[in-house]
Amino acid sequence: MRRLTLLFLAFITLLQGCSNMFFIPMKKLVRTPADIGLAYRDIEFESSDGMPLHGWLLPAEGEVKGSVLFLHGNAENISTHIGSVFWLPSEGYNVFLFDYRGYGKSGGAAELHGIMRDAEAALGEIIRLPETQDTPLIVYGQSIGAAISSYAVAHSEYRNHVDALIVESGFSSYRLIVREKLGDFWLTWPLQYPLSWTVSDRYKPIDAIPLITPIPLLLVYSEEDFIVPAHHGEQLFDAANEPKQLWRVPNGRHISVFARPEERQRLLDYLDSIVSQ
Repeated sequence: MRRLTLLFLAFITLLQGCSNMFFIPMKKLVRTPADIGLAYRDIEFESSDGMPLHGWLLPAEGEVKGSVLFLHGNAENISTHIGSVFWLPSEGYNVFLFDYRGYGKSGGAAELHGIMRDAEAALGEIIRLPETQDTPLIVYGQSIGAAISSYAVAHSEYRNHVDALIVESGFSSYRLIVREKLGDFWLTWPLQYPLSWTVSDRYKPIDAIPLITPIPLLLVYSEEDFIVPAHHGEQLFDAANEPKQLWRVPNGRHISVFARPEERQRLLDYLDSIVSQ
C-alpha cells in the first residue's frame, strides 16, 4: 500500500508539471546589450490581451541588409539568449529579441496560449518599428521558440511581411517531445503515454509547418542534440512544402550550431540569398 501511495503521489506531481514543463522563466536580467558592447534600445509593447511585453532592438551596424525577429528557448530570458544573436548586428542585420509573458521584464505568467499571442504581437511590432520597417524580415526561433514561431508565422496576419523562417532545434509535437522525455527515465517510462496526453497539441508545429509555404523555411539541427533529437527535423522537413532546406550539423549540442564561425558564415550566406531576392 505504501508503495502504491508513493507511485500515486509521483504521478500527481508529474501530471501537474507537464503543462508547465516547457517554460522555465527567469525574471532577473543578468546583463544588457551594453554590457557586451552593443547599441540597443528598450522596446515596450503589448500583447493582444493587454499584457505588457519587453524586448531589445539591436540596430544593424553599417548598411542594413534586413531584420531578424528572434524567439528564444524555454529557460531564463533575453539577457542570456542574446548570446545566440549578438553577432548579427555587425553583419548588417537588425535584431529584435523579446521576452514572452512571465520572462524578464514582461508581465504575467508563462503559458502557451498567451505566449502565442505574444509572438503575434512581436511580429506586428517589428514591422512597425522605424528601424526595421520596410526591411526584409527573417523570423528565427530556437527550441521552444522554434515551435512557437512555426505556428505563429503559419497563422499570422503579418505573414506576408515574413521573407524566411529559421527553425533551430524545434520539436515536431508538444505531446511527442513530452513522451520522449518521459520515456528516457525508468521511473516515468511506464507513464509516458498517459502523461503525454495531458499536454495540449493545439499548436503542434508539424501541423503548422505545411502552411508556411511559400515562405522559405530553413530547419537546423545538431546531430548530437539529446534534448530535441534531429529526427524531429526530419519529420518537419517531410511535412513541409517547398521552398525548404534541412541542415543536419555534426558535433554540436542543443541550440549551439551557430556558435561556430563556419556555421555562422553559412547562415549569413543563406540570409544574404533571402534578402537579395
